[in-house]
This record gives sequence, C-alpha cells and structure tokens, in this order.
Amino acid sequence: MSVYRLDYLDQLESEAIHIMREVAGQFERPALLFSGGKDSITLVHLALKAFRPGKFPFPLVHIDTGHNFPEALAFRDDLAERIGEKLIVRQVADTIQKRQLTEPKGKFASRNALQTYTLLDTIEEFGFDACIGGARRDEEKARAKERIFSVRDEFGQWNPKLQRPELWNIYNGRINKGENVRVFPISNWTELDIWNYIKREKIDLPSIYFSHERTVLQYENQLIALSDFIQVEETDVVVTKKVRYRTVGDMTCTAAVESEASTINDIIREITATKTSERGETRIDDKVSEAAMEDRKKNGYF
Repeated sequence: MSVYRLDYLDQLESEAIHIMREVAGQFERPALLFSGGKDSITLVHLALKAFRPGKFPFPLVHIDTGHNFPEALAFRDDLAERIGEKLIVRQVADTIQKRQLTEPKGKFASRNALQTYTLLDTIEEFGFDACIGGARRDEEKARAKERIFSVRDEFGQWNPKLQRPELWNIYNGRINKGENVRVFPISNWTELDIWNYIKREKIDLPSIYFSHERTVLQYENQLIALSDFIQVEETDVVVTKKVRYRTVGDMTCTAAVESEASTINDIIREITATKTSERGETRIDDKVSEAAMEDRKKNGYF
C-alpha cells in the first residue's frame, strides 16, 4: 500500500488555506489587500482554492499611491474582473487632499508612508476587522518579528513587544472594538517558495517580473525606472538595460535588477544563486534607517 506524502509546497499551501479559512470563520468583515504583485496574486490563487466554488468572503482592496507601475495596475484590474470578485480601490492622492498632508519632496519622493493614512481611513470606512496581506518573514527583519495574526490597536498601531503566542496552528482573533488584525497567510514562505509555487500552479503574472528592456536611471548602484514621479537632473546617468523586478512597489522606491531571466525557470535559477533578499536589493524606502520598516509598521503600515 503506497502512502502519499505532502511535499513542502503542499504543506505551505495547506497552512495558508487553513489561515484564510480561520479569517473567514473568526471575523465579520475581512478584506484581502491586493496590489497586482506576485505575493498578493499568490494570495488570490490560494483564496480560490480555499473558497471556490463559492465567492470570496472578503473583497479585494488596493491602496493606490498613484505611483504604481502600469503593468501591475492593468493586471490587478484584469484579474479581479476575470475571477468576478469585488475590487475596492482607494487613492492616496484623495487622502492627501482631504487631510491636507504634506507630500515628501526630493529626487525619489515616495508616498509609501502616506498610504498608511489611506489604509486606516479605508479600514474605518468599511469597518474591516481583519486585513489579509502578502508579507513574508524572509523579506525584512521587522516582518520576521510579526505574528501571522498581528493585532493592531484602535489607532492602527503595532506593538512588537505585545504579541500573542501562536502554538499548534491555533490563531487567536479576539479583538476589542476599534482594533483590527493584519493576517499573513504566506508569512512562512520564502521568495523561492513563491516562485516554485507559481511554477507548479501555472499562475499568471505581470510582464514586469520577467526580463524586458527599460530606460532606467543609474543611481547609487541601483536601476530606477524613469517616470514622471522622479526628478532627473542633467548629471544623472540614463541608460536602457534588460531588467526585471523582484518586488513591485511604487516606481519611486523600487529598483530593478539587471537580468536575462525571461522564464520562471530562469528566475528560479537566478534567485537560487543570489545572496541578497528582494527588498534588501531593490527597495529604496527600506534604506532610510536601520528600523525603517519597523517604524512604519508601528504607525499602521502593512
């Protein structure tokens, strides 16, 4: 008699589906934060496995900074329409105007920190008590500290010294009025796990993740896509290179990597050989300080 054994991708998938179903069972108004990036696309794929043939027990929500890559936005809209799920989009630009916020200035002026205000306003607008996101522990040290069910107080803030134990895959979603929980079903996955899963499941992705020619600004050993959102000076070095993106955030704070990887197998080989995390290599906003991500998360950032 043969015994079927789950491989590691089956185990990761099973854990993530269990977490999503826990969210559906424990919370009244959950949401899935969806940006059109590979991690949130993977979450949507997992949600399809968790809840089909029924509808999702939550809407897809995107906090749009206005500085996103067009390829990611087009994919976001196409996927939401293709699977027939509700997509809620809220604009950071509207929050800036409404709250009279001051936009950052400078060469790579990013709205990344300001999107926290829009997220918290959106949570209040719809009364969301849980927000599912695609953060992973291998991305950044602050994310490595956070629990899968991460409780935020009535101000949306996270206290890294006050977190609940999570033993034997038991998740405590009990919260007080005004609090909410950020949920990370793929927290235990790595970048390589994501790509191996994408390969196995034949998940479609935006073209931006694969090698393509792009006009970029060479700045401090990083390649920043030219856009209307950055300041180009006469002394800047502008070149056209074959690049791809390991992670997709705003155009103002996400660098490309020079690459010939045009297939998923190529990307897997490339990641296997690299010694740098995707955010460590490509996210400008994480380099502001040693605790840049943790400081943002304490104030409500995802």
